[in-house]
Amino acid sequence: MTLNFEFFNQWVEQKLGIQLEAYKERQMQRRIGNIMQTAGVSTLEAYAKLLETNPQAKQEFLSHITINVTEFYRNKDLFEAFEKQIIRKSQEGKALKIWSAACSIGSEPYTLSMILNNHNIRQAQIVATDIDQNCLVRGRSGLYKASEVKNIPSDELKKHFTVVNDDYQAQAHLKQRIQFKKHDLLVDPYEKKCDVIVCRNVTIYFKNEARDAVYQKFSDVLEPGGILFTGATETINFSERFGLEKIDSFIYQKIG
Repeated sequence: MTLNFEFFNQWVEQKLGIQLEAYKERQMQRRIGNIMQTAGVSTLEAYAKLLETNPQAKQEFLSHITINVTEFYRNKDLFEAFEKQIIRKSQEGKALKIWSAACSIGSEPYTLSMILNNHNIRQAQIVATDIDQNCLVRGRSGLYKASEVKNIPSDELKKHFTVVNDDYQAQAHLKQRIQFKKHDLLVDPYEKKCDVIVCRNVTIYFKNEARDAVYQKFSDVLEPGGILFTGATETINFSERFGLEKIDSFIYQKIG
């Protein structure tokens, strides 16, 4: 597989617009190998032909190469920190733009929306982006299984969701402030003039060069004093080179 992997990387970038070379190679090779086994093909050339002729196989490929581990209130400490920061920023008296990058099925942006509603912060909008179209469909629907909302406190679940059969539907006051959009962090233009960016557990899968490019772009689109939240294990070493100051274990502020 290694001998043909460079060819496959180039083909995927040309045909699908995804830069696999930016991801850590061993992890990506293992993931693609598992997808190929499930698809019943044994060579990268055969798999490339399948992706080119079969839309369902193409979508399954896009879904499997991205990281879709997500939960409501995943890593409680981060959301407590977000709550403090967003209350502080809301007192500045301006409308806030929050970007939930690589949002998967929408658990994170809906959690952020709950926090905003709990504090009656109306002048705030959330842009939620992901590379996986299937995840965006789920996010826009706002419909989640009981197992997916298990971390939401019962009083908040009653306040913000409606029971539909055995599932839970996000209410309109949560959905109306969230805009879901398709976006690839590696190749697409970034959102502009963000006050808060939340991007967690994504850059750990990128090579150093790609990871640093993402952090620089985040810094470029943050407003002065804007906040970047990363995953608990995603430390930005020498963050000042990106114009970011570390203010907590997973919180960085735009200098200026």
